[in-house]
Amino acid sequence: MAWIEAFHIIAVITWFAGIFYLPRLFVYHAMSDDQISKDRFVIMERKLYWGISTPSAIATVVLGTALVASAPDFYLSQGWLHAKLTLVALVIVYHISCWWFLVRFRENRNTHSHVFFRYYNEAPVLALIAIVILVVVKPF
Repeated sequence: MAWIEAFHIIAVITWFAGIFYLPRLFVYHAMSDDQISKDRFVIMERKLYWGISTPSAIATVVLGTALVASAPDFYLSQGWLHAKLTLVALVIVYHISCWWFLVRFRENRNTHSHVFFRYYNEAPVLALIAIVILVVVKPF
C-alpha cells in the first residue's frame, strides 16, 4: 500500500502542476496579439492538458480509489475523506473547465481577459490547501 500511496502523491503533484500552469498559459494566450504566438499557445496548452494533466488526473483517481478499496470500512467512515472527495470532485470539474477554455482558445472564440484567467488560476490553489489540511490534520 505504501507504493500505491507514493504513486498517488506523485500523480497529485503532477496533476496540480498541470492545472496551475495551464491557466497561466491562458493568461499569456489572452494577452497575445500575433497569430504565431496564439498558435504556439494552442500547441502548448493541448500538450500540457492531454500529455500531462489528464493522465495525471486519471492516475490520481485510480490510485486514490485503490487506497480507499484497501480498507473501505475505515476510509468510508472518515468525515475528512468525504470532504476531501468533495474537493477532488470540484477539482475534476475545474480540470474539465480547463478543457472547455482550451477548446475556446483553439477555435479563437475566447471572450475572457487575461485578468479573468489570473483569478481563475487561484481556485486550485485553495482546493489544494484544503485537501492537504484534510489529509494531514484529519480534523473530523
